[in-house]
Amino acid sequence: ISAKVSETGHRAGGAVADDNGSSELRHDKRPHPYAGLADRAFWKQAVAQVPPHQFDPVGDVPFRISRSDKVATAGSCFAQHISKRIRSGGFQFLVTESPAGAAADDSERRGFYDFSARYGNIYTARQLVQLFDRAFGHFSPAESHWTTTENRFCDPFRPRIEPDGFPTVAALTEDRQRHLRAVREMFEQLDVFVFTLGLTECWVSQTDGAAYPLAPGVAGGEYDPSRYAFVNYGVNEVASDLQLFIHKLRLVNPKARLIL
Repeated sequence: ISAKVSETGHRAGGAVADDNGSSELRHDKRPHPYAGLADRAFWKQAVAQVPPHQFDPVGDVPFRISRSDKVATAGSCFAQHISKRIRSGGFQFLVTESPAGAAADDSERRGFYDFSARYGNIYTARQLVQLFDRAFGHFSPAESHWTTTENRFCDPFRPRIEPDGFPTVAALTEDRQRHLRAVREMFEQLDVFVFTLGLTECWVSQTDGAAYPLAPGVAGGEYDPSRYAFVNYGVNEVASDLQLFIHKLRLVNPKARLIL
């Protein structure tokens, strides 16, 4: 195939013509992002050409979980199923928050054992960073409680954790202090932390940027557009929040390993 020479003397296809009419190939072109990747990165090599009984969707893993590892989970509702599978498989699921004075048959309804601590669903990476900061005393949100329709009280950061609400603000505050101590213990003790990313959408306080799992007014509180804002975090924001969390976690627990 002949290469058409342009008026500048350059040829298509990476060949360059010099003043004497000879040409040499250019070697300064960088390889594309897919150059050199393993077969598992390509559908044809990893799936289409592999007999069904040899297909393996897992590939290489950086580490394995042993039965002696303390595994903690958090995140979207999917993390609840991971915790159940960890327990049923005979692995050590780390629980640092147990019911205090509650009947055993009521503990599941009240959000115990779904996760390692009773924080409910954590849908965004921003919530995760703020949970860590609240547990270690680096962030104290301006809003401490919401009122429910039954004139009881709920925690804005886990509004459905107590199905019937708290009878008083004092009871809510006491429970939250116990909860954050459990969260702190979890981060300090865990060997493996599994976090499932649920959403990029979030409602935040316009006062201090506090991120909520639900929109104000859904399970408590009252929606006010002058006090709350809807945000949809972009890729860079999510990645930045995750990197910040990992940095903070490693400061208190250098041995921690993570699965996203």
